Amino acid sequence: QVQLVESGGGLVQAGGSLRLSCEASGRTLTWYDMAWFRQAPGKERELVSAISASGGRTHVEDSVKGRFTISRDNAKNLGYLQMDSLRPEDTAVYYCAAGIGVYPAGHYRNWGQGTQVTVSS
Repeated sequence: QVQLVESGGGLVQAGGSLRLSCEASGRTLTWYDMAWFRQAPGKERELVSAISASGGRTHVEDSVKGRFTISRDNAKNLGYLQMDSLRPEDTAVYYCAAGIGVYPAGHYRNWGQGTQVTVSS
């Protein structure tokens, strides 16, 4: 099992930027695909973006394409989600997830506790 802790959420005005971080412990992230999901109030959790274990492949959902960038640093056991041009509809709890062989939208077995992102208009 790998433990994941997200950070970097907060309140930002529309058009602003935030960078979420996901710190892993317990096991090296080298073998794990990673993803960011989000869940807005009253809505189902949805995939935002995913990155393969090596970092060589990335997937970004249409709703955030061109605005969000996923990346990772396996040497530091960290994953990132750079969010630019934020919109009020991006308001949600954002979750980091990791799994082996699940890129991009498979069954991720390891989850963080989530970090709140609120975008004001």
